[in-house]
Amino acid sequence: MKNLSIVISFSVLLGFLIACSLQADALSCSPSGKIRGRKAPKGQCNRENDSDCCVQGKLYPTYTCSPRVTDNTKATLTLNSFQKGGDGGGPSECDNQYHDDDTPVVALSTGWYNGGSRCLNKITISANGRSVEAMVVDECDSTMGCDDEHDYQPPCPNNIVDASKAVWKALGVPKDNWGDLDITWSDA
Repeated sequence: MKNLSIVISFSVLLGFLIACSLQADALSCSPSGKIRGRKAPKGQCNRENDSDCCVQGKLYPTYTCSPRVTDNTKATLTLNSFQKGGDGGGPSECDNQYHDDDTPVVALSTGWYNGGSRCLNKITISANGRSVEAMVVDECDSTMGCDDEHDYQPPCPNNIVDASKAVWKALGVPKDNWGDLDITWSDA
């Protein structure tokens, strides 16, 4: 009987340690550095979609990694315009093209973008009781920011799926709630 109690206790402890290990793995992406904000020259930071502009002197964390991708990866959905003149800046990294806001496209944080390995592939985004497929066309740069190339916007956090208006519409999110939304995503 005593041996059975030890085996059960050991099994419970082992299960707990495995669960903690999996949780720690998901959270193991720590900042890789910091960037000091520079104020954008007049008219240089596009505030479309309530985009942030860098604040002079503020320190922003940078990341070279993102949490591990699973079949149910937690992320924050943000709003971005991939059109010419939109707050996304220049053409998309994957195809050097602009994309209409009515097309379901996304940019992923640097770690998830993974050097372009997900370029032009689809991901499935789930939230609000719905799912939508969107094509990866760009990187939401987590390593750089606060400069002309990044529209004087801060570096992206490491858990961002930056989506066109079409994605928000497909998820059935009321327009006045567009901006930041907790989602899950996976490779399609």
